[in-house]
Amino acid sequence: MSDQAMSLADARKDALKATAARERLTALFDPDSFVEVGALVKTGCDGTGVITGYGLVEGCPVYAFSQDSTVKSGAVGAATGSKIRKIYDLAYKTGAPVVGIYDSNGAAVDEGLDAMAAYGDMLHWSNNLSGVVPQISLVLGVCAGSAAMIAASADFVVMSGKGEFYLTTADAASASSAEEAAKTGVAHIVETEEADAIKAARTLISMLPSNNLSAPPVCDFSAVSGAEAALSAAAADIGAADIFEIAKNVVDADSLVELQKEYSTCGAKVGLATLAGSTVGVVAASNGGTICSGGASKIARFVAICDSFQIPVVTFVNAAAFAPLPNHGFRGGVREVAKLAHVYAEATTPKIAVVVGKAYGSAYIALAGRGASADLTVAWPCATISALSPETAVAFMYGDRITADKSRAQVEAEYAANDAGALAAAAKGHIDDVIDPAETRGVVLSAIDMLAGKRITPLPKKHANIPM
Repeated sequence: MSDQAMSLADARKDALKATAARERLTALFDPDSFVEVGALVKTGCDGTGVITGYGLVEGCPVYAFSQDSTVKSGAVGAATGSKIRKIYDLAYKTGAPVVGIYDSNGAAVDEGLDAMAAYGDMLHWSNNLSGVVPQISLVLGVCAGSAAMIAASADFVVMSGKGEFYLTTADAASASSAEEAAKTGVAHIVETEEADAIKAARTLISMLPSNNLSAPPVCDFSAVSGAEAALSAAAADIGAADIFEIAKNVVDADSLVELQKEYSTCGAKVGLATLAGSTVGVVAASNGGTICSGGASKIARFVAICDSFQIPVVTFVNAAAFAPLPNHGFRGGVREVAKLAHVYAEATTPKIAVVVGKAYGSAYIALAGRGASADLTVAWPCATISALSPETAVAFMYGDRITADKSRAQVEAEYAANDAGALAAAAKGHIDDVIDPAETRGVVLSAIDMLAGKRITPLPKKHANIPM
């Protein structure tokens, strides 16, 4: 062997040594599919603190980088930024998802502004590819400062129990844990074990299209056993029913992946699922009560992601109103509600609304009404659709119906069943149909098939001014 060959072999042996960063990439990609890019790049005599490359996840091409905390604590410098920028550039050219695995103590301070420029490149590419290819951040160690800002810009953030997430060291003591990231909505999925977090990222990739011009993948599926009976039972006692369980009985068995589970406490839930093997977005709003500002923000963010990749959105509605923020009246919450309404109205992906219970006033308008440009709105017979709650409507308009022989509660029940019932809404053309709850899956599936070719050309503009 020549000296040059020996030198190359030694360089490769050193570059390809086993580390946690490399093991994470091995776990992320299908067996024997990972191809490293830039393995020999160095910073002086040291490596770059990041491993980059591409491979297959469930048979789909994916690009990834994995920060290596064993090399200069994973410090980000010019060479690191160059390697990661190469991955984004390849993803841009080929239209494939990007997974970033974060485990670094921060910038290479000895490189000064060069390190800051590296972060700037990463942020630039991440944000410019937003809505073009799916991006997933896997936070498995420290993700601090500028890296936290970049990681949070991804479509989905998955954390392990050992992940840390904060902007400044002042935040580290009180708000860096995975639990806090979940509660504040930064993390979409949190798993205790690292292996489970990587598995969750693989699941998300398998459900997403490769880019904004690709169709969602199709997988094997089966319907939920006993779903029709479960849906009929839920309709018979809608006040006690869990709307997310209703959604689980409509989509394919064991396919619904809940996102931002710990964020917001008002019962509004979102998740990705499959219906007849094809990916759909599921919104459950909420459980007959109000939707808080956190819930409104969660739904808005989720629907925007689905719209970016033309994933149909199925919204199950049982919401009486939007809730004000504590101690702020409605002033603090109106921005988040306006953001939700804006996202729904502007989204051009297929949108189907199923009103299973209450749909009053602004909640109906934003989530299921024609104003939200829902393509199809159907309701269960037990649904109540009204500009006002029955209690308010009777108090303001129908007090004269209360007599010695008919109590207020009876009048309210009559108003809900007749004036605000699903059949009354259908008769006036405000919803498209009243359906048997047991047939919900078939109705939704038929609507998605019908809307598969939906094409809308928005008004010419640079971008909409969403109320942030």
